[in-house]
Amino acid sequence: MVKIGIILGSTRPGRNGEAVARWVYDVASQRTDVEFELVDLLDYNLPHLDEMMPPSMGQYAQPHTQAWASKIASFDGFVMVTPEYNHSTSGALKNAIDFLYGEWNNKAVGFVGYGSVGGTRAVEHLRLIAGELQMADVRAQVALSLFTDFENFSTFKPGQHQVDSLNATLDQVQAWSAALAPLRAA
Repeated sequence: MVKIGIILGSTRPGRNGEAVARWVYDVASQRTDVEFELVDLLDYNLPHLDEMMPPSMGQYAQPHTQAWASKIASFDGFVMVTPEYNHSTSGALKNAIDFLYGEWNNKAVGFVGYGSVGGTRAVEHLRLIAGELQMADVRAQVALSLFTDFENFSTFKPGQHQVDSLNATLDQVQAWSAALAPLRAA
């Protein structure tokens, strides 16, 4: 069975991303064709990149990097939940991505963005990064607006159309993750 990690890409106190990631997980968990796991960056306590060797070498010296690499390697694909800060993704998510290389290769990735314009600029930056990491980013995405999907910019209340967008994203991540399995096995 395909295993998808839902990565909560914010570590900020009072983050909106926790409610968004739990919603993604709750909707995803209704499916029987895929196994999902919520991965919270707070649980990994990754400092600013502190490995001597480039991630492409796969020679991780730090225990926190080894634990992170093991977790990411266990998945066939991902859904990244990202806020938009200053027209990009969070520094915490970018840093977590930059710790690894091979563990991301030949896996599918979909995006759930949130912000004043739905996190779309953060997602576009992540798509560029995904290409460099040899990931297949899916076309469907969820764009959550702080104005319409959050009450008072903090209480998450997505519309039904967002569930439809999420299911389309999950469908594509599942399909691409399964399709890339032969490349991961090689």
